[in-house]
Amino acid sequence: MSNINWHNADITASYGQFKQLPPFSKPEIAFSGRSNVGKSSLINKLLNRRALARVSSRPGKTITINYFDIDGKVFIVDLPGYGYAKIAKSEKERFGQLSEKYLQSGRIALLVQLIDFRHPPTKDDLIMLEFLNQSSANYVIALTKADKLKKKEREGNYAAICERLPGTQIIAFSSETGEGVTELRQVIEKYGN
Repeated sequence: MSNINWHNADITASYGQFKQLPPFSKPEIAFSGRSNVGKSSLINKLLNRRALARVSSRPGKTITINYFDIDGKVFIVDLPGYGYAKIAKSEKERFGQLSEKYLQSGRIALLVQLIDFRHPPTKDDLIMLEFLNQSSANYVIALTKADKLKKKEREGNYAAICERLPGTQIIAFSSETGEGVTELRQVIEKYGN
C-alpha cells in the first residue's frame, strides 16, 4: 500500500546556483539524464500530471535544479540534462558545476538515472554511472521510451545494458503507456521514508 499520495505534487522552486538550495528537510530523490532523454515526461507521468515539469521539444531546456514537493513527504529533484552541445559554453559549465555540487552534497536519498532504451549508454551516461559507482549513492536506472522498441530490439538492448551494469536495478519506463510507473514509485517510497 502506498504511503505517498502521488497526486499531491507541486513545484516548490527552481535554483540556478548551489548556494540557493533550501536547507535539507526531507528525502530528496534526484533525476539525472542526458538532454532529451525524457526526464520531464517521466516526472509528469510519475506524478500523474500533464505539465508540472516543463516538457520541451528543444533539448537542454532544464538549466536549473527544480524541486517538486510530493505530498509533503519527499522532494523530487530534476537536475539539468547533460550532453547537449548547442548552448553557450559558460552556461554549460554553470549548470555542470551546479549538478556536480548537488551530486556530491550528500543530500540524495536515491538517484534515478535515465538512459534512452533505444540506444546504448552514451559516453556521458557512462561517466555518470562511473561517478555513481565510485560514490556511495543509491541509484536505479530508468530506461526511457520503452514503448518505441519492438520486442526483439527491446530484448537485445535490455541484455546489453544489464551486461554493462551488473547488479543494478533497471526499470523499463514509458511515459506513453505508463510501463514502469508502479515499480519506480515503489522504489522511491522505499528510499523516501
